[in-house]
Amino acid sequence: MAFEGLSEKLQATFKKLRGKGLLSEADIDEAMREVKLALLEADVNFKVVKDFVATVKEKATGSEIHASLNPGQQVIKIVQDELVGLMGNTNSKLTYSPSGFTVYMLVGLQGTGKTTTCGKLVNYLRKDGKQPMLAACDIYRPAAIDQLEIVGTQVGAPVYTDRTSKDPVEIATAAIKEAQIKGFNILIVDTAGRLQIDEELMDELRDLKKSIRPHEILLVVDALTGQDAVNAAKGFNEALGVDGIVMTKLDGDSRGGAALSTKSVTGKPIKFIGVGEKLDALEPFHPDRMASRILGMGDVLSLIEKAQEDFDDAKAEELERKMRKNEFTLDDFLEQMGQIRKMGGIAKVMDMLPGMGRPKVGSNEMDQGEKEFAKMEAIIQSMTKDERRDPSVLNASRRKRISAGSGQPISMINSMVKRYEEARKMVKQFMRPGKRGKAVQNLFNR
Repeated sequence: MAFEGLSEKLQATFKKLRGKGLLSEADIDEAMREVKLALLEADVNFKVVKDFVATVKEKATGSEIHASLNPGQQVIKIVQDELVGLMGNTNSKLTYSPSGFTVYMLVGLQGTGKTTTCGKLVNYLRKDGKQPMLAACDIYRPAAIDQLEIVGTQVGAPVYTDRTSKDPVEIATAAIKEAQIKGFNILIVDTAGRLQIDEELMDELRDLKKSIRPHEILLVVDALTGQDAVNAAKGFNEALGVDGIVMTKLDGDSRGGAALSTKSVTGKPIKFIGVGEKLDALEPFHPDRMASRILGMGDVLSLIEKAQEDFDDAKAEELERKMRKNEFTLDDFLEQMGQIRKMGGIAKVMDMLPGMGRPKVGSNEMDQGEKEFAKMEAIIQSMTKDERRDPSVLNASRRKRISAGSGQPISMINSMVKRYEEARKMVKQFMRPGKRGKAVQNLFNR
C-alpha cells in the first residue's frame, strides 16, 4: 500500500507530540529528525527532504499559532500543509482542446504501463461523456500493437493501426483523420518506449509532437522504481516538455518517494495514479487527500465518491422501496457487503477512514476483515429463502442447522444478525434520494 512505511513512522512521531502541552525547541528538533529519516527511508529526493524539514521547522518555531490548536497539533497541521504543497497543492485536472477534438500523447520508458494506462484513460474519459479512440504508434516493441488492440477490445474502444508503416508520425496523422471522420472527440496516442532515455527516442517523440500537436503530453512512470521514476520524469520533461504525469503501480509501492518528489523536481503535476491492474483502477491525484491519508486522517471524500460511483441507481431505488415496506433482507445485506468488495475491499476502505490506521497487506487486521466477510457470506448462503427474508424466525434449532452448514459457530451467526439489524437502520438513511453523500459521511463518522 502506498506510503505504508512513511505513514506509520510519521504517525508514531506525532503521537509523541500530541500529549505535550508545550513544545520546546529540543522537542521540535527531535521530531524533525524523525520526519527527515522517515522521508529518506521512503526514498524521497534528498534535496526535497532537506528543504521540507527546514520549512516545517521554521514555521513550527514561528509566532503564527492557531488558537484552536495545541502546539503538537500545530506541528502536525504544518506538516500536512507542506506535504500538500510538496505534491502540488491542488488536483491538476485533464484539460480538453477548445476546438472540440483533443489529442493526448502518452510517453514513457518501457515497462511503465503506458499501453494499459491508455485503456484506463478511455474508461476515465467516458465518465466525463467523451468518446475516445486509440492509436498504436509503438512500431518497435514486439506485440505492442496486439496488446493495445486487446486493451481496446476490453474497454470497447476502436484502435487505429497500420502494420505496414514504419513511421509513427504517418500513423498518428492518419489516426487523427480517422477519428474525426468517425465522430470521436478524443484520440489517445500510444508511443514507443525504451529501456532508458536516448536521443533517438526523444527525436522521434519531438517529431511526433511537432506534427500532431497534442493538447497534452502525459508521461507514464512506474512508482515502484522510486527515484529512477523521478529522474525519468525530469529527463522527459527537459527534452520533450510534458503537461502531466501518470504514476502507475502506486498501490504496490509501500515507500511512495516518487510521488512526494516528482512535482518538486520536475515542476509538473501528477494528474493520475494507477491503483491496481484492472482497467478501471485509475484515479485523479488529489494532494490534499493523499497528505491526509499519509497522516492517518483518512480520505472520506474519495471513499464517498467511490461509493456513489459504484452504487447502481436502479438498485438504490429498489432498496428504497424495500426500506419503505420494511423488506430489507439478508440477501440485500449480502449485496451491500459485495459493494464494499467492489470498492476495493476492507483494506482499501480502512485506509480511507480517519483514525482506522492502515492495515498492512497480509496483516492480521486486514486478513481478519476479509475473513469476517467470507464467514458472513457462508452463513447467509446456508439459510433458506424464508430465513433470509425474515431473520426473526431463526430459533435455536435453525441456528444450529445453519452453523453446521456454514461451518461457523452459533455466536458468529448471532453477531451477524446483530450487524444486519444495525445495517438496516443505516441503509434506511443512506437510500434517501439526495442524501447519499451525507449519509455515507455520517456512517463513517460514527
